[in-house]
Amino acid sequence: MEAFVSAVNDIVWSSALIYLCLGAGLFYSVLTRFAQVRHFKEMCKLLLSSNESSRGISSFQALAVSLSGRVGVGNIAGVAAAIGFGGPGAIFWMWIVAFLGASTAYAESTLGQIYKTEEDGQYRGGPAYYFDRCLQQKWLAILFAVSAIVACGVFLPGVQANAVGNAFTQVFGNGEMVATGFGEVGTYKLVALAVILIVLAFIIFGGIKRIAHFTQFVVPFMALGYIVLALIVVFLNLDKVPGIFSLIISDAFTAQAGFGAAIGWGVKRGIYSNEAGQGTGPHAAAAAEVDHPAQQGLVQAFSVYVDTLFVCTATALMILITKQYNVVGDLPAGQFIVQNVDAATEIGSAAFTQMALFNVFGDFGHAFVGIALFFFAFTTILAYFYIAETNVAYLNRYVKGGIPLVLVKLVIMFMVSYGMVNSSGYIWNIGDIGVGLMAWINIVGILAILFVAKPALMCLRDYEDQKKAGGKITFDPVKLGIKNATFWEERLAKQSTKKSTKQSKDAQ
Repeated sequence: MEAFVSAVNDIVWSSALIYLCLGAGLFYSVLTRFAQVRHFKEMCKLLLSSNESSRGISSFQALAVSLSGRVGVGNIAGVAAAIGFGGPGAIFWMWIVAFLGASTAYAESTLGQIYKTEEDGQYRGGPAYYFDRCLQQKWLAILFAVSAIVACGVFLPGVQANAVGNAFTQVFGNGEMVATGFGEVGTYKLVALAVILIVLAFIIFGGIKRIAHFTQFVVPFMALGYIVLALIVVFLNLDKVPGIFSLIISDAFTAQAGFGAAIGWGVKRGIYSNEAGQGTGPHAAAAAEVDHPAQQGLVQAFSVYVDTLFVCTATALMILITKQYNVVGDLPAGQFIVQNVDAATEIGSAAFTQMALFNVFGDFGHAFVGIALFFFAFTTILAYFYIAETNVAYLNRYVKGGIPLVLVKLVIMFMVSYGMVNSSGYIWNIGDIGVGLMAWINIVGILAILFVAKPALMCLRDYEDQKKAGGKITFDPVKLGIKNATFWEERLAKQSTKKSTKQSKDAQ
């Protein structure tokens, strides 16, 4: 089974997808005139806006929900895997993916806002919705919805849970081994699993509001604490930092593990981590209460910076400064291109990161990574549930009798259990297949939308024009020639009716 999963992963993550992801980011960067740079100040300003309503969440809460999906195991274990399999140069390609991917994140999240709907008292949107309404290709929308449910409900939760289990084992050991249906599992890992399942059940049965309120406190706190520890490591080794950056950049083009390995692992882990182009970010973006779709698009672009340029770079610097890593290549089993730590250390886990912090902070470093992984992974699982739930809601338009949402919740909880007790390499490959499937469909789709209607670009120009003119920011899709943005058309009509009624009363 593991060999089959690995083979499928190699097909999904062929060089075509890697260069398509980079190409889409470059394409949107040029066409938006590098909005991810020009509007950096505006991104920060928009984060502070508070427009939470009974139907939607605030921009910051939407950022927190999307960051809960972005800031996860990919930032701790994923970066370690990128270095272990692709060498230090893989980090450079993660940076490139983040920089270019910020424009892709803007485009897909703006589209999520433009074509969102209001269903059962809450906002919903995402690739399935904009493929349906903008491209008017229901088959593509249904294909994405199915792939998102499979990826976020089945393939990806196990990656997060697996990393938590490995982190607990690294800190506490295995404890007494217990026979289960998955083989022998340590008691400490089972305790961690029980805690995750209990808290997960409590939150996912509370809907997007409960998820948003939980993540808006947990994600910033843990991300900030993690970055502070990384900065301490950097400042204690400030003399080594120029050499580390030089190593990353030089190895990106003359890679120890091979150029293909560096760019391949850098792009793969970069997309897994920051989700730009994956199609997952637009789901949370669509739930935000904003005055203009471009506003949330810019906020989501900023989240890519937080994820990769801040958190992933923090992990990479800690690992490389302390030299707590190995690099493998196409060599006979057991041989390393670079070996600094025990050969038995599992590359696909958070072990490199834990050893790096232990090297500086001792047992506290070990424990902190375990705690950080628990919260990062847990909030990511919450984000995956929300994405799966949104796509189930979309499919239920066409499925007679509907797909019971409780079934999705039970499947996610089962996959968390399954991922916790299986090997890292196997689980990461399953997760990569899920990411790759969504990325293929979403990137091809948003490039098609660019040629068909250019709504994300028109939105950006409209927002920029309104900012220059001053006054109240509004969004009129009809004026811009954007069709099927029914939520915004109805909203504008209601606002116009209220204004007319108020003027009539004032006249009387």
